[in-house]
Amino acid sequence: MKNFELLAIISILLGLSPAHAEQFQVAGLTFSNPKQFASVKPSSFMRKAQLKVGVDAAEGEIVFFYFGPQGGGGLQANVDRWFGQFTEPKTEINAKTEKAKAGDTAITFVSAEGTFKAGPPRGPIEEKPGYALLGAIIESKQGAIFAKFTGPKATVAANATAFKQMIAGAK
Repeated sequence: MKNFELLAIISILLGLSPAHAEQFQVAGLTFSNPKQFASVKPSSFMRKAQLKVGVDAAEGEIVFFYFGPQGGGGLQANVDRWFGQFTEPKTEINAKTEKAKAGDTAITFVSAEGTFKAGPPRGPIEEKPGYALLGAIIESKQGAIFAKFTGPKATVAANATAFKQMIAGAK
């Protein structure tokens, strides 16, 4: 009887324990996916990981790109390109950059908000007003990793801390 009671207690405790965060790797770094970010199959070969945030019209998307040790262009060129993905001029999109470090890894966070031009490079563009971008350029030992979170402004704002923690917590 004691074994049964012990087994019942252990089963209950295991059922109450929080689920482990899903993990994924990009360029040798392991990222822990917060529970509110759902992994989905990357929609193109260029995407090394893809997450969705929220549901329906309020859904945001996080994508990770890695182009090799020397790929992807320079830091400032990518920051400028991301700001250029808005229809409004840089002075009107609340454009910001913020430097951070996670151990020895330098990170540049990029944020902007306005009418986002969504779509693949050289493909059709869909303008999405009221959108925000929160990006991270992670200068890993294997080369730059680009993580870009886009979605409705409220969705990005509500999940900005979790995104930054996921990026800074990569090991």
